[in-house]
Amino acid sequence: MSNVPSRGAPPGSPAGPGPLTPPADAVPPVRHPDAPAPGEPLGAHYEHCFGCGEAQPHGLQLLARAGEGVRITAEFTVKPAHQGAPGLAHGGVLATALDETLGSLNWLLRVVAVTGRLQTEFLRPVPVGTSLYLEAETTAVHGRKIYCTATGRLGSPEGPVAVRADALFIEVKIDHFIDNGRQEEIRAAMADPDQIKRARAFEVNP
Repeated sequence: MSNVPSRGAPPGSPAGPGPLTPPADAVPPVRHPDAPAPGEPLGAHYEHCFGCGEAQPHGLQLLARAGEGVRITAEFTVKPAHQGAPGLAHGGVLATALDETLGSLNWLLRVVAVTGRLQTEFLRPVPVGTSLYLEAETTAVHGRKIYCTATGRLGSPEGPVAVRADALFIEVKIDHFIDNGRQEEIRAAMADPDQIKRARAFEVNP
């Protein structure tokens, strides 16, 4: 599937009430005191991750940096392996970039969370060879639920908006991954002597 503008609500129209609207008693997110400093690269959370892993030659190899508050910026360049229609990024690849960026916000909160729901808008085609600049922010927390939003722009951080997403993440325990992941990869990740890498390997996964 190539990315094309959605045929739903007009671009820019507000989302209606639903699972992606924080409840009235939700609280603002709090950046963890040990979160990376603004401007600091977050690095890959797992080397084999399709979204950010350096060991995935056809992956996005998305690069994310911590921002102010509970915000991050990220970017990746659309490769020929990422196309759907000729010369255009596959819509699923763009959704992956949004999900990866949104999920990386949880590293600023220092929580382990998984995607519960991802709602995307495709506003402009994204050609192969284009760099997509993303910005994401956590907006609210309600118990185990984490609400966040992201925008992707073409060519530069000030370029036209091409994609947009709202998401709901759910905080989970590490057992979520141990019980459901393929054991070969689980054992290898848990055996890493780097404590930070061990923690980040289980940071975001469906």
